[in-house]
Amino acid sequence: MSEEMSFEQMLDESFKTIRNGDVVEGKVISVKPDEIVLNIGYKSDGILTRNEYSNEPVDLTTVAKVGDSMEAKVLKVNDGEGQVLLTYKRLAAEKGSKRLEEAFNNHEVLKATVAQVLDGGLSLIVDETRVFIPASLVSDSYEKNLAKYQGQEIEFVITEFNPRRRRIIGDRRQLLVAHKAEMQKELFDKLSVGQIVEGVVKNITDFGAFIDLGGADGLLHISEMSWGRVDNPKKLFKVGDTVKVLIKDINETKIALSLKFDQENPWLNAEEKYAVGTVLKGKVARMTDFGAFVEIVPGVDALLHVSQISREHVEKPADVLSIGQEVEVKVVDLNVAEKKISLSMKALLPAPEVEDSAAEEETAAEAPAEVAVEEPAEAPAEESAAEETASEE
Repeated sequence: MSEEMSFEQMLDESFKTIRNGDVVEGKVISVKPDEIVLNIGYKSDGILTRNEYSNEPVDLTTVAKVGDSMEAKVLKVNDGEGQVLLTYKRLAAEKGSKRLEEAFNNHEVLKATVAQVLDGGLSLIVDETRVFIPASLVSDSYEKNLAKYQGQEIEFVITEFNPRRRRIIGDRRQLLVAHKAEMQKELFDKLSVGQIVEGVVKNITDFGAFIDLGGADGLLHISEMSWGRVDNPKKLFKVGDTVKVLIKDINETKIALSLKFDQENPWLNAEEKYAVGTVLKGKVARMTDFGAFVEIVPGVDALLHVSQISREHVEKPADVLSIGQEVEVKVVDLNVAEKKISLSMKALLPAPEVEDSAAEEETAAEAPAEVAVEEPAEAPAEESAAEETASEE
């Protein structure tokens, strides 16, 4: 009996001693979808269940195979059935926590895949350790919908590390801000007034469009979108459009853009195109009491004075014209310096017929002339008295 006990003791001593919490290394001797069995050099094999492998659902046959070496942590030396219960995820979490602590202290940039999109931000798993990025720290601009980040690999830094309170906070925003500042500096070093660059429409408002130039946004004001009139920028552009724009002005970090290219200026060679006597067609753009402005080409509105609309009296332009109406006009005055053109419709109307004028003259000639008959003027009173005195004498 004593020999038997001695043999058991010797057998026990041939195996290493393990305790709860020990980290052991073993070889995979069996793999099932929900269980891995490890030979850990102990009198009992180690059992690693799917729940203790990862917090995420996983088929264990896809992550391990017979003969692989694995490290695990002893959860229980005896699970009640004489087997050693192991955990991999808790060991990984401890390693991950240490890794994140080092990254926090060293301000290291980490990269991980978004595991879950929450109402208040994003959840990521780094070596089985959960990191939370609040919505306000996800981007450098307001993000209404974070769903697009699901499954996306992103970079971030750890700005708060408190594993006891399970509070490990990541920040992606500061990386984007720093990257944008670097790109902005590079962009401004290259940009100059008068340069033509390519950009992407980022946002559209009633007063213009913001164009991403690759490091900074420039404003394309509605007044700079065309040589002609633009009523609504959204009719010309949509977000994502690629456009070539002119750098009109740079004021510190503000960039003013334009689509009014000099070679397309409608006033180029105006002396030839709009010379006095030239007949043109245009559309009535707007009206006032004193006349109508006719767009003869986009960007050039000329005045059609109310007195030049018709040979007949016109009280106000709206009585005979309408917005958008196409009219034929003649240039009667041109002032290139002040960019003013005067038009006339009346000049294109036929002159009054000559026969009518001759008839009027003939009628006037046949009318009897009035004869003026002079009546004798009465003698002055003094002369009458003298004549009476002389006759009495």
